[in-house]
Amino acid sequence: MRNIVKVLFICLLALISVQTFAQKIGIQGGINLANMLIKDDEGTYSDEFAMNLGYNGGVTVEFGFGDLISLEAGLMADTKGFKWETDMFGTPLTTKANLLYVDLPVLLKAGLSLGPVRVFGAAGPYIGYGITGKIKAEAGGESESLDVEWGDADESDFKRMDYGAKFGVGAEAMGFTFGAYYALGLANISPTTDGGSKVNNRVISISVGYKFGK
Repeated sequence: MRNIVKVLFICLLALISVQTFAQKIGIQGGINLANMLIKDDEGTYSDEFAMNLGYNGGVTVEFGFGDLISLEAGLMADTKGFKWETDMFGTPLTTKANLLYVDLPVLLKAGLSLGPVRVFGAAGPYIGYGITGKIKAEAGGESESLDVEWGDADESDFKRMDYGAKFGVGAEAMGFTFGAYYALGLANISPTTDGGSKVNNRVISISVGYKFGK
């Protein structure tokens, strides 16, 4: 844990230090709708899962390459997980996995100016690290919450490292930004692969923000 904190601190310093060269420094935040793909050789268990409402927030730096193309990197806090609602012996049961990650996305953006508004599409990779998490179950007015066990051991819940691809569209005007993104987790965060076990993150993000710079 101490090593990853050092790595994230270095990443933050790097983002701050490049502001001299970046055209735009930004802050953004919004909501996440998170889900997971959970399956093994016996079948897919996440078909009945629902989106779990969470949040995102962080800082970005953007480098322009002409009027149409730019590269944007970010340091983001992102919630992930899932929500499962079912009925057990006539009693509604709700289970949630609430996971907090620090994500580092690097997106290539292609934009087009329409008067004062610039619309854009974005795509690129991200890498993430699980910081904390809880699994909560509610039934019959009672609830129980357990801390997520991160690691590679069979008794762990999820691996910490995540990576994947991120896609989005958005618009910018007078420094203000709006974006909608989809993060497709490609890392198998299941601590075991026995029986073809596979767990992948899926996150829809909607964010607003403001960019400082020219």
